[in-house]
Amino acid sequence: MILKVLSLAAAGALLVAAHELPNLNIGDAMPAADVKMKNIDGEMASLKDLAGRNGTMVIFSCNTCPFVVGSEGSEGWEGRYPELMAVGARFGVPVVLINSNEAKRDQGDGFADMQARYKEKNYIGAYLLDAGHKVADAFGARTTPHVFLFNKEGKLAYKGAIDDNVAKAAEVKERWAYRAIDNMASGVPVDPTMTRNIGCSIKRMPHNH
Repeated sequence: MILKVLSLAAAGALLVAAHELPNLNIGDAMPAADVKMKNIDGEMASLKDLAGRNGTMVIFSCNTCPFVVGSEGSEGWEGRYPELMAVGARFGVPVVLINSNEAKRDQGDGFADMQARYKEKNYIGAYLLDAGHKVADAFGARTTPHVFLFNKEGKLAYKGAIDDNVAKAAEVKERWAYRAIDNMASGVPVDPTMTRNIGCSIKRMPHNH
């Protein structure tokens, strides 16, 4: 069942009108860095406001995708967020979560849902509501989750997945996002700089042309 659920979710990711979204390249400046978004504490904050001394990791996430929250037979990646956030805090690289699922605000991805999930799952740091998926569109973010790591100059150093095993944390062999933070903050070249992001499509509202 889990394979069926995840394969359907992955198929959904392919339905995004990819030709309408930009592709950030390694070395590109952080887009939409000044856009204010509502944090779970009710305050408005931009990614520039939240930047750390050694950089910032942005993860487009949500409360409803099985790749994030898990499903039968799979843990999902969400349970690894607190550790990743702790690693980031130690290295001066805050991990910022963004929920851009505008089309599902009344189906589990609303502001109150975000607040409840933040508390339940012991997140630390910011969890921002991206109204109208403006920031996700600027990033070209495709999936939940989708990771973007920027250095202290605000340039993209890594993008892709958290690690190589969504189903079981204990069976992870490649901790890409963790290693990218460590490499970058330690002054070592990030390797790899890109991995394949896997997840549900970000649930955007239809565009009126």
